[in-house]
Amino acid sequence: YLPYCSIFFLLQLALGHGVRRLHVSAALFVKAKVAMSRYEPTTCVNYQKLRSNLDIVRKRLDRPLTLSEKIVYGHLDDPSGQEIVRGRTYLRLRPDRVAMQDATAQMAMLQFISSGLPRVAVPSTIHCDHLIEAQVGGTQDLQRAKEVNQEVYNFLATSAAKYGVGFWKPGSGIIHQIILENYAYPGVMVIGTDSHTPNGGGLGGICIGVGGADAVDVMAGIPWELKCPNVIGVKLTGSLSGWTSPKDVILKVAGILTVKGGTGAIVEYHGPGVDSISCTGMGTICNMGAEIGATTSVFPYNHRMKTYLEKTGRGEIATLSEENKDILVPDPGCHYDQLIEINLSELKPHINGPFTPDLAHPVAEIGAVAEKSGWPLEVKVGLIGSCTNSSYEDMGRAASLAKQALDHGLKCKAQFTVTPGSEQIRATIERDGYAKILRDVGGVVLANACGPCIGQWDRRDVKKGEKNTIVTSFNRNFTARNDANPATHAFVTSPEIVTALAIAGTLKFNPETDYLTAPNGEKFKLVPPTGDELPTRDFDPGQDTYQQPPPDSSSVHVDVNPQSNRLQLLEPFEKWDGRDLEDMQVLIKVKGKCTTDHISAAGPWLKFRGHLDNISNNLLIGAVNIENDAVNKVRNQLTGEYGGVPDIARYYKKNGIQWVVVGDENYGEGSSREHAALEPRHLGGRVIIVKSFARIHETNLKKQGLLPLTFADPHDYDKIRPDDKISIIGLKKFAPGKPLKAVLKHSDGSQDTIQLNHTFNETQIEWFQAGSALNRMKELQ
Repeated sequence: YLPYCSIFFLLQLALGHGVRRLHVSAALFVKAKVAMSRYEPTTCVNYQKLRSNLDIVRKRLDRPLTLSEKIVYGHLDDPSGQEIVRGRTYLRLRPDRVAMQDATAQMAMLQFISSGLPRVAVPSTIHCDHLIEAQVGGTQDLQRAKEVNQEVYNFLATSAAKYGVGFWKPGSGIIHQIILENYAYPGVMVIGTDSHTPNGGGLGGICIGVGGADAVDVMAGIPWELKCPNVIGVKLTGSLSGWTSPKDVILKVAGILTVKGGTGAIVEYHGPGVDSISCTGMGTICNMGAEIGATTSVFPYNHRMKTYLEKTGRGEIATLSEENKDILVPDPGCHYDQLIEINLSELKPHINGPFTPDLAHPVAEIGAVAEKSGWPLEVKVGLIGSCTNSSYEDMGRAASLAKQALDHGLKCKAQFTVTPGSEQIRATIERDGYAKILRDVGGVVLANACGPCIGQWDRRDVKKGEKNTIVTSFNRNFTARNDANPATHAFVTSPEIVTALAIAGTLKFNPETDYLTAPNGEKFKLVPPTGDELPTRDFDPGQDTYQQPPPDSSSVHVDVNPQSNRLQLLEPFEKWDGRDLEDMQVLIKVKGKCTTDHISAAGPWLKFRGHLDNISNNLLIGAVNIENDAVNKVRNQLTGEYGGVPDIARYYKKNGIQWVVVGDENYGEGSSREHAALEPRHLGGRVIIVKSFARIHETNLKKQGLLPLTFADPHDYDKIRPDDKISIIGLKKFAPGKPLKAVLKHSDGSQDTIQLNHTFNETQIEWFQAGSALNRMKELQ
């Protein structure tokens, strides 16, 4: 049995470049040891191909390259013919790997099944981390999840086996930690169906969050399209010390760039300060780069990455990376489209929030700001872990603070939860005593899963609508995201600060200057946290949770029960009829921030991610209607009655009326979930008109045959009234770079005509005309 990625590369080599001798320093096929001490099909580490493509691109561009450019252009499908202009042209790329978490993998695999292809063309994995609800504790919660989600897990396991996809079972850990431990490496290009896929940039890879339809393209062997990103440089000087952590770097950057400042760009960290950050710390910084809208983030190869690769059983890859270091760091004199400089020696601990991850405050000031703003000062719950901060180092530093409290007879005043990032991390912190310390101080160790970070939290200590404060080491803190309570004020910070604030029980505590009081009345200060970057002994792999796809899957059957309320086979969307879209009704004119959580909520809705019709019952139920400042309450323009957004959408669809959504800035920021695009398409939507889009959501809308359009003049947002009928004119001559017109027919008989811009290229226009990207793929087979 020769693993399929080896076959794929050897065919490329023979057909495209002629048969040549392979030098071990240029290309290496290694059996990448997975965290559970088992092996999965060969991991291709192909620096020869990367170097070959770069040689071609260098001659064409004749200038120094950033690291981002080296990796991205090194994965071009056609390095000789591809037009390369930052921020303008669309690149056709060949990613090395696809990763899918279980909530998005359902729809991705359903789409792949619809494609009719027998097996994936690139190494791919599914990770079960999103469907485990935090209730009592890790063991009980995991067992309950296996029972409740048995149908979905069986579908994912069998479809993975059928189509050649690796399957990480429930309890294995969070997708991004598993990728870092097993699959990421310097120079790799990974796409993942989760917005925090950029976590892999901490190991020097270009790892990008996408929707499921993009993943299907790559799994089908089709070149993947990405608008050529700009590059934002972040130069780090000085070194981290004391209470300042890697998390503070991205909290600071988020405050500078805001939630949309990184849109269309890769954030590339560089400078002498990089060497003071651990590999997993670099992963933390890249992970939360999703919150500034960045395409991804990346760090240059260094000794920290080499050590991490060796410690996670990938010494051969470390050796190869060392030999090819020149293509894994930026060229001297390369140009950044924007440059930010941060002196790590002067950086102070930060805490961001509430309700948005870019509202940055120094920890020393948050108490006064909260008091002035009327935010609850009492910390009800402190939560550490998640894909952003669940490394061995994170847990060790948090445990060092917990130990100090215990030594003085103190426990946490707030509730305290701990989420290990993987089975390997869980087993290792149990062995080394960190887990016991965190439990002794009052913590509950949850399952190796996303849990409260994505709203999978059965929280019972406050009632819905009750104003309260929580502090987390997560990455995202949108309204109601963690616990479905819109009155919860969620703040994101480092695990160290979360632990300190959970011990103190208040936002007014500054651990750098303030004292705690022991039960005997003694006052003491917490010593700055410490923790080993990696365990002194090898990692403990824990339980075996990996299912390797069989070489022959002909006997594997994938069943979807037609009566299921969790899974539903997909029907193709209708093709465009060749005419302009006329007299469409406005379903909702959205006021203010509208994230993918507003468009397609997570939490309890996650169980319907494999059933398009059922999940569509959450369409835009969190969006604010400008007409009445209410959520999930819009007027049915045919009956005059008010109802829920999905109910009115279904009514319009039943009556043959197509509809439009109108939105504000950065529409669709947040998660990569393509359900936020599938749902409006399924319920009869055709056009989304906004001031600006988040990158992933705009692409997802295009993939499903919708028209994402932006106001040429943002003030035209004010011209649209909730009872307007809108026509999109010019679709017969729909072309790249050519604006479309919208005619707004008002109920008083007057009308306005406005100009709408788009970013469609020729291929994407074909998706619209075919009804979806998947329809177009079938047409080309």
